[in-house]
Parts: sequence; structure tokens; C-alpha cells
Amino acid sequence: MEAGNHTEVSEFLLLGLSDDPELQPLLFGLFLSMYLVTVLGNLLIILAVISDSHLHTPMYFFLSHLSFVDICFTSTTIPKMLVNIQMQSKNISYIGCLIQVYFLMIFAGLDNFLLTVMAYDRYVAICHPLHYTAIMNPCLCGFLVLLSWFIIFWVSLLHILLMRQLTFCTGTEIPHFFCEVTQILKVACSITLINNIVLYIVTALLAVFPFTGILFSYSQIVSSLMRMVSEGGKWKAFSTCGSHLCVVSLYYGTGLGVYLSSALTHSSLRNSVASVMYTAVTPMLNPFIYSLRNKDMKEALRGLLSQGVPCLGHAPQN
Repeated sequence: MEAGNHTEVSEFLLLGLSDDPELQPLLFGLFLSMYLVTVLGNLLIILAVISDSHLHTPMYFFLSHLSFVDICFTSTTIPKMLVNIQMQSKNISYIGCLIQVYFLMIFAGLDNFLLTVMAYDRYVAICHPLHYTAIMNPCLCGFLVLLSWFIIFWVSLLHILLMRQLTFCTGTEIPHFFCEVTQILKVACSITLINNIVLYIVTALLAVFPFTGILFSYSQIVSSLMRMVSEGGKWKAFSTCGSHLCVVSLYYGTGLGVYLSSALTHSSLRNSVASVMYTAVTPMLNPFIYSLRNKDMKEALRGLLSQGVPCLGHAPQN
């Protein structure tokens, strides 16, 4: 890409999902509703885990962190999109774009790591129940979370430092509603070979390897369940994995959909619509999956809400 002014760019243009003025109020209302539901749902999960002592276990410890990451993940993209729609603007500053890419990579990577750690937790609980408490002790749980943050922090920082070396033409348009790393590399005016190589390596490390770990954990779980004599015991053990399996299927299914959409079609609109699934829909659905399929979580949420209602009822009146 040789044409164009290669002076240091100060902002990009996010093309969004649609240019139709009549669709903008609908998109604003839809994404605002999805964002509020996502924040409220995941916040309730966090508060339920904190307030109910029965949920002070490794599984719910990791779930509360997953909910926090989902709130942050959605907050990285949707608020900026809503502001652009409301202000009828498509601009995002160069620094703002890099910051968005950085935090998107952090929270997407943390989702991968946390889902893998949660699969390992279920593996230990089902395959080594007598040693579960000793293995999944608070120190190990905290270490796994901190290790995930540490790895993804430096990997994301490496990406940003490499992107800082790229040059962009003035008036660069990004055919997306947020700064997605592959789209940014496509519109760069300089050579992106090193960036693409690092991106492929990181994708293998942060997506393929964790997913392989999840598959391995569940292969061991299924093998252990097959050796159980009691049908009731099999169902009870596997039911503890149901919510996690649904979230894993949704997360990796939408991620695969985005990848295939990008690889098989050159339509930026289809890529953007596919990206909505994993940036907005998946974080929104996770609280419903865990609350509707989990008896302990239902009771904790019921108790949390019942505590909140009396507080509102006895609020001092002016």
C-alpha cells in the first residue's frame, strides 16, 4: 500500500455495523440493553459468590473472576460504540485504539485461561475427589489466576509494542465497530509480516493450547464416569460440568465462527456481525447459563435479592 499520506496518524475511523441513519437508534437501544444486562448479570454472580459462604469453593472463585473479566471485556468495546452512535461520529484516537486492542487481548486471553482452569477444577473434582481439597487449595487457585494475568499482560504488551512500529495512512478506515487487531494489520501502510507471525504464535498459545487442555480434562472426566457403576452418580458428577460445557461451547463456537467468517468471506459487515457474538452476546448469556443450570447459584441469587428488597423497603424517607 504505497498511496496516501504516511505522516503520523492521530485517529482512525470505525465504520461500525451500518451507515443507515434509521438503524442507529435501533442499534443504540439494542447494544445499550445488552450491555446493561451483561453488567448487571455478571455483577450479581460476583455478589452472590461473595455473600454466600456455600459458594466459597474453587469452582465459584473462578466463576466470579470469569464474570469480572466478562464485564471488563464488554466494557472495552460497547461503550465506545454507543458514544459514537450517539455523537454521530466514527472517530477513535490512535492511542485510544491501541488501548482498546491491549485490553481486548488481555480479557479475551483471560477468558481462555479461566475456562481452562475451570475445566481442570472439574477434572480434579470428578477424577480425584478424595484429594480435591488438598489439590485445589486457595494458594493454588490464587496462583493460577495471577499467572493468567501475568502471562496475558506481557503477551498483550508485546503486541502493542509491535503495532507501535507500524505506519498508517491519514484517514485510515477500520471496517469494524471496534479496533480489532487483524483488521488493523490489514489497513496498515507498512509491512506486517512480524506482527502476523507473532499473532499466529500467540493465537496458538492462548487459544489452541487452552482448548486442548479443556478437551483433555473432559476426556479424563468422561473416562472416569464410564468406570462408575451408579447411573445416578454418573449424572450427578457430570451435571456439575453442564454449565461450564455450555459456556465453553458458546465461547469457542462463536470464536470459530468469527475466524471462519473472516477466512471465507471478505464482507466486513459479516465479520462485524459475527464479532458481536463473542464480544457482546456470549458475556451476556454466561450469567443466565450458570444461574439457570445451577441450584446453588439460584439459591445464592435468591438470598442476595431477598436481602436487597428489605433494605430498599426500610430506606429512610425524606
